[in-house]
Amino acid sequence: MDQAGIIRDLLVWLESHLDQPLSLDNVAAKSGYSKWHLQRMFKDVTGHAIGAYIRGRRLSKAAVALRLTSRPILDIALQYRFDSQQTFTRAFKKQFSQTPAWYRRSSDWKAFGLRPPIRLDNYVMPEPTWVNLPETQLVGSTQCYSCTLEQISSFRDEMRLQFWRQFLTETDTVPPILYGLNQARPSSDKDDEQEILYTTAVLSDQMSSKLQATQTVILEAGDYVQFTYKGLRCGLQEFVLQIYGTCMPTLGLTRRKGQDIERFYTHGGKRRPEPPTDIHCEYLIPIRRQPE
Repeated sequence: MDQAGIIRDLLVWLESHLDQPLSLDNVAAKSGYSKWHLQRMFKDVTGHAIGAYIRGRRLSKAAVALRLTSRPILDIALQYRFDSQQTFTRAFKKQFSQTPAWYRRSSDWKAFGLRPPIRLDNYVMPEPTWVNLPETQLVGSTQCYSCTLEQISSFRDEMRLQFWRQFLTETDTVPPILYGLNQARPSSDKDDEQEILYTTAVLSDQMSSKLQATQTVILEAGDYVQFTYKGLRCGLQEFVLQIYGTCMPTLGLTRRKGQDIERFYTHGGKRRPEPPTDIHCEYLIPIRRQPE
């Protein structure tokens, strides 16, 4: 295997072991090379020092946990292998230019400081589109569930499908556009979980008496960044993780308060017995545009 292939496999392994001991000796043993050769090979292929890369990714994971859970800062620090809250705070402030406590309390979520995972698989970043939405009235129904950060991918896919089935259960025809609105917040019951609010909705003029809608929903006016997904339904959540993990920090965007919007384009006809395997979805994130 060539050097790029070796480092590509190692990067995948590192990403799933960031909360485990990752001394240079451990990582070298995993790679099958001496630590001196591994350090040189990693730097040649990625342009980064392996120790600095691991620390940057750990701090980025910790930043997500700070924003999406209520876990004590010390617990997050220990999970990502910092020996004390003080050590974690110093490293965090160096990367994000603010303390963990301030980062958690900020109303906006700035992508500054987040380090995307390195990709060596000819990865092409989804193309962003900048849109300004007017306030729009929808009709829909909101559901709620809780999960840990580790469960988020599998849970969101399962819950999204379950909620859409409930929403469309009685209707014979599917509206041409369906909206899914989701928002995460720290759980009020468990500090290691986040609470997900997911709203299934349609435009008010497309409302059918057979849809399971219980509330009027207002789409907030404002600036959004939009990414388009066309592919397997089961791949949507991985696409969303790429947006937040790679696109937002690469573009240097700031997420403001508000709900993420999923805009699904359907066949717009008679309801089919099974949900579609392939979907077309525009995913919009509320952002604060910087003055030009």
